[in-house]
Amino acid sequence: MAGHTVRRIDDMQGHLGGAFKLARAELGVTSFGMQIIDLPPNMDRYPEHDHAAEGQEEVYVALRGGGELEVGGERFALDGDTCVRVGPDVKRKVYAGADGLRLLVIGGTPGAAYAVKDYTELGSDDPFTALLQGN
Repeated sequence: MAGHTVRRIDDMQGHLGGAFKLARAELGVTSFGMQIIDLPPNMDRYPEHDHAAEGQEEVYVALRGGGELEVGGERFALDGDTCVRVGPDVKRKVYAGADGLRLLVIGGTPGAAYAVKDYTELGSDDPFTALLQGN
């Protein structure tokens, strides 16, 4: 692979109607997980989850718009001036603000090589199809 890769976010392949951008794969990153998620204004249906099973920690950074990240029952701002790290065992949930939210999420497992998830590869089936259909 070349020494650099440049992609416009809006041109990246995505899942969930294009809201879950496959940024890691588009840029050719293999050492850590990275996705960009576009949430519409006031969206509150982002699933609460943790990464206890795989031991992955994540960092959340707002690229555009704003919102909040609920961690352990406490909410923290997601804006252009704030980064939030969440450990693997902690439940987290994202809430988009009135202007929507473009969110960069970076993840990896401390002390372990990154394992690419199949659904984050270019051309993969959209694992979120059931959500789009209301199932």
